[in-house]
Amino acid sequence: MTRLPGLVLTDHTFTVPLDHASPGGPTISVFAREVVATDRAGDDLPWLIFLQGGPGSKSPRPSGPSGSWLGRALKTHRVLLLDQRGTGRSTPISARTVRGMSSSSLAAYLRFFRADSIVRDAELIRRALLGDGVRWETLGQSYGGFVTLTYLSLAPEGLRSCYVTGGLPGLTATADDVYTRTYPRVAAKNAAHYARYPEDVAAVSRIADHLASSQVLLPDGDRLTVNRFRFLGSAFGMGDGYERLHWLLDDAWHGAELSDLFLHEVMTRTGFIDAPLYALQEYCYGQSGHPTRWAADRAIQTRPEFATDATPLLFTGEMMFPWMFQDIAALRPFAGAADLLAEADDWPDLYDLPRLASNDVPVAAVVYFDDMYVDAELSLATAGAVGNTRAWVTNEYEHDGGAVSQGKVLSRLMDMAAGRI
Repeated sequence: MTRLPGLVLTDHTFTVPLDHASPGGPTISVFAREVVATDRAGDDLPWLIFLQGGPGSKSPRPSGPSGSWLGRALKTHRVLLLDQRGTGRSTPISARTVRGMSSSSLAAYLRFFRADSIVRDAELIRRALLGDGVRWETLGQSYGGFVTLTYLSLAPEGLRSCYVTGGLPGLTATADDVYTRTYPRVAAKNAAHYARYPEDVAAVSRIADHLASSQVLLPDGDRLTVNRFRFLGSAFGMGDGYERLHWLLDDAWHGAELSDLFLHEVMTRTGFIDAPLYALQEYCYGQSGHPTRWAADRAIQTRPEFATDATPLLFTGEMMFPWMFQDIAALRPFAGAADLLAEADDWPDLYDLPRLASNDVPVAAVVYFDDMYVDAELSLATAGAVGNTRAWVTNEYEHDGGAVSQGKVLSRLMDMAAGRI
């Protein structure tokens, strides 16, 4: 047990099957951190499990009770911050931990790290902490909303209410459907960035020309290419995304060379050191009979405005490409497995459409109208297809609204689910 000002933290580690269909087989470890307000530590509170976005991102590490969704949740709940399998302290997946695995063995292993396995982990944890008859609530941010819909499909008996921030998935959308819709939104975000910072058109062009004509190495030895530089646009969907890029460009040069600060920041933001599952995210959309086959890469070939010699140069969003698994050191061990996963067409269903249609667990979801990452139209179609679901559509926030709204988003969702508004 650890105490921070205003918080009591208790760490939990659980042993779970790698494959829940074979409970007697290999196991992995799943870590979760229980958080409760100091003045409520002895109270019998309802539980809220936080399902982080990503995929492949660990749960947040709390620093205090105020100024976030966590502060709002702790007024009424005991919170569980789950490191989803493969992330953080839950048998993490990284270049180091998969060293020596063949591509086929690694691909087979990675198939057990989708939303269905995460849900089954959560159910084992719920029963261990709360007992069979006690339900808990979920807060799913982004990909955590995808996990929420899988949870409602596989084990709604464990759920009391569900809150989703920017994460209602298209229930039948293939990877091709997703990326066909994504590129126009990313292009619009690029236009908005350049409208806010018109001087960045020339700044970006100068850097791209330099990278195309010179061999520029990042501190870890990887070459910085134009394509890797363009991946910095993955932040455009956040509330401060344009500023993240603009101020990085502001510090880009030291004389005629790119600055050490710039190169270190680019390496950090595009290195995937602790998030190779994030780079493998297309498999989130894998459905039976529909291999992903590098859908984002195929889609960009049909968008001439995203050519590397286009003016202005457009940044890409969070789309993942085969070149990443050759050019980025932390992803190279996954290259063969990534290709195998891209060709897989025997994925189990993540969503039970009839069961979702008859769902009676209250679901309240915020849909960010201008969301770059999750298509609002698909989200609203899902809200209409899932029983007992209410959607709040807003352009007041970007994709990170749940994190930056000082708890306002979560508070509204809780009121919606409870019927107070």
